[in-house]
Amino acid sequence: MTLHRRTLLGGLATLGAAGPLFAAPAPAPAAGANLVRFGQTASLSGGQQRYGNDVRAGIVAALQAANRIELQRDGARALQFELQTLDDGGVKDRGLGNVRQLIEGGATALVGLTSGAIAEASLPLVASAQIALLGTASGNMGIRGGGTAGAAGIAGIAHVRAGYDAEYRRMVGYVRDFGMKRLGYVHLQDTSAANLEAMQLALQAARVQPAATIAVDRNAKSFAPQVKQLLAAKLDGVMFTTNAGPILRMVEEMATGGYSGMVFASSFAGQELVDGIALAGRSVVMSLVVPRPTALGLAVVNQCRQDLAAFGDGAKLGLTTLEGYIAGRVAVEAARAAAQRGTKPSRASMREALARLQTDLGGYRVNFGAEHGMHGSQYVDMVVINRHGHIVG
Repeated sequence: MTLHRRTLLGGLATLGAAGPLFAAPAPAPAAGANLVRFGQTASLSGGQQRYGNDVRAGIVAALQAANRIELQRDGARALQFELQTLDDGGVKDRGLGNVRQLIEGGATALVGLTSGAIAEASLPLVASAQIALLGTASGNMGIRGGGTAGAAGIAGIAHVRAGYDAEYRRMVGYVRDFGMKRLGYVHLQDTSAANLEAMQLALQAARVQPAATIAVDRNAKSFAPQVKQLLAAKLDGVMFTTNAGPILRMVEEMATGGYSGMVFASSFAGQELVDGIALAGRSVVMSLVVPRPTALGLAVVNQCRQDLAAFGDGAKLGLTTLEGYIAGRVAVEAARAAAQRGTKPSRASMREALARLQTDLGGYRVNFGAEHGMHGSQYVDMVVINRHGHIVG
């Protein structure tokens, strides 16, 4: 995504050692406004470049729309929202440094991290700073109470989308329906064992054990050894929990090698997989954790389309921009709830507001609290992306 000078606010358009720093676009905060600064580390380069830019675009569209509404309603007293984004290239160490920099720079909350592995590695920093970690664009189970990081004991980790455990259970429904017995599981090598454990639990319910389990680098360009291993296993289906790049390359190489089984992808592959699978002339079964972008009858989808158009930077409505948009909308709702007696939200008041927030964004509900914990949504839809890039089923 190309960022023009006019879309950057004040003195925040700088370059840091961790990567480029961006801020949410105009309108700029009014004089005397209560500025709420959100921080994000995202993969604006590398193998997840499309995914990171799309998540960021959705968040920025939500914040920009909220800024307009706040200014019209409250004028100089209005809350205004700003996003600072640091590029991590999908690399864990860079992302961890970015999180530290954002926290030290005074971010009120962290929003829309685009790597579950980076979010998981950041948990000690999040706990120490007592800052909310909201809307990570990943179902990684290591930030949902699984794994070694102990996410369950850290306040302020708020999920606005379902986890991989919910997605895997729906995928396994297909496995059961089609009577599959030999399955492969491909996951990212930089994540904890929590995702693999969730997949194994889901498969055990169908009395199936993975015939091949393979870890891949999210930024790799070649997957020949991994494809060879999958083909040798004679699989009925392969389940991917990776970004789109590895899936697209491996599916193409597997087809060349004669693979005729089914391909499953988690939501983490995003809109890039939908677009890319059409170019490859293949099809894939995919789990969605947000409504379909074609469901314009839903207010949240239609409003996202309008706000992205107003953003004016070429971002299009899709699965990934919609996920970012939902995270941005929830961040705004929490900040509004946290603002009391004319004061801007603090880290503590943001965490407290999130803990009790319940909101309907227009066909997509996010409910936190005693009944739901910090898992705001369990929405999962299983669809087929056909060889024309259409969502069916």
